[in-house]
Amino acid sequence: MTDLLGDDRPGPDSGLLSPVRAGGAAERATDDRAWLRALLDAEAALARAQARLGAVPAAAAETVTRVAGAGAIDLARLAVRAREAGNPVVALVEELTAAVAAVDAGAAEHVHRGSTSQDMMDTAAMLVAGRTLALIQADLDRTTAALARLARNHRDTIMVGRTLGRHAVPVTFGLKAAGWLHSVVAAGERLSRVRAELPAQLGGAAGTLAAYLEYAGIAGAPDLESHPERLMAAFAAEVGLKDPVLPWHTSRIPLADLAGVLTLTAGVLGKIAVDVQSLSRTEVAEVAEPSAAGRGGSSAMPHKRNPVLTTLIRSAAIQVPMLAATLGQCMLAEDERPAGAWQAEWQPLRECLRLVGGAAEVAAELAEGLEVFPDRMRANLELTGSLIVTERLAAVLAPILGKAAAKRLLGGAAASAAATGRPITDALMEIPEVAARLTREDIADLVDPAAYTGAAGTLVDRALRAYEPGEG
Repeated sequence: MTDLLGDDRPGPDSGLLSPVRAGGAAERATDDRAWLRALLDAEAALARAQARLGAVPAAAAETVTRVAGAGAIDLARLAVRAREAGNPVVALVEELTAAVAAVDAGAAEHVHRGSTSQDMMDTAAMLVAGRTLALIQADLDRTTAALARLARNHRDTIMVGRTLGRHAVPVTFGLKAAGWLHSVVAAGERLSRVRAELPAQLGGAAGTLAAYLEYAGIAGAPDLESHPERLMAAFAAEVGLKDPVLPWHTSRIPLADLAGVLTLTAGVLGKIAVDVQSLSRTEVAEVAEPSAAGRGGSSAMPHKRNPVLTTLIRSAAIQVPMLAATLGQCMLAEDERPAGAWQAEWQPLRECLRLVGGAAEVAAELAEGLEVFPDRMRANLELTGSLIVTERLAAVLAPILGKAAAKRLLGGAAASAAATGRPITDALMEIPEVAARLTREDIADLVDPAAYTGAAGTLVDRALRAYEPGEG
């Protein structure tokens, strides 16, 4: 049936339902063209690696590389043909072989020689992941630089600390930004480690590399005993991935690692998003997202400017864990190569990479342009006034009155102050046990919120030193 746009052909996935990644760098790095490019890169790299070891003529490898580099493959046709074998590699090899044969029939004999579909799909998945992680890392670096500036600039900007949704004790915005900074740095470090460990895949039909070895013998390649190890190393070098100790057709640790670090990164960015959303509520208004023309508009309410950037980040952070769970489930891969498990990984992996990539790109924009309103922070602090430092008063009065008595007396004074609107100083001075030991001036000093931010400034400095170890 023809759709409302007058076209019954399948359309591209342009991100209509996933605006967090629509048009972003991670989307381009994970689209069908990117996966096709990774598959062709893997096929060309295999031919070059085999040529290095004398198992394929050098001229044939050059031809395969040149034709694969042209990428003249009909994507839509290839996608439909993938249904024939349950993966796109079988059809791709046929298409690539025909394209190479049109240039050099002899070279076409060396396309995909000794390989199996999963070798190429797993290697392509690692290539796509590695290329996308590089983009995510760059955006995380932008985010950490911006958060470090916020932490430094607002080291001593006092604000309300909130626990369980209520005013608790004073904190500083610098410490909040330092917490965000430390988390993003930690995520980036883990992401970098996982990226460095992404392995190439080369195992042949059942992980023994038998066909690779057989073809090498037929070609008269030297030193057949060490050929499998040297081939794995050469192939890994050609694709720029880690040389695996063993083929990992059914040991899906690389995918589980990706699932874990992408979930962690999404959660770290999502935490920043929910904090900014809470602090930017109309009645709080302590921060605001950076503004841009047309951003945040409501279809119904002209007065609204919605928190779009944080909404996008949060939407990604909600989706990624469940998608990543599929990758974890795929570790249950039977025998030497499973039916359905590794095939189930591709789309969830792509979506995780896209979503985290989009969230990281948006988070960088958010952090770089976040507006901070110290005056509003101070005004909100005054809503609770001196009551916000009753914890300090309890600590000071406990040695004088005893812990239980101090807590009881302060509880009563706080309730009286809250009910009458009087300063807690007045309520405390009416307690003989307190008035006998502390002057009104003593209590006034103790209830100053700015004097009770604890080690906030020192902790900000600590976070900044960890982020910038060469500084100071």
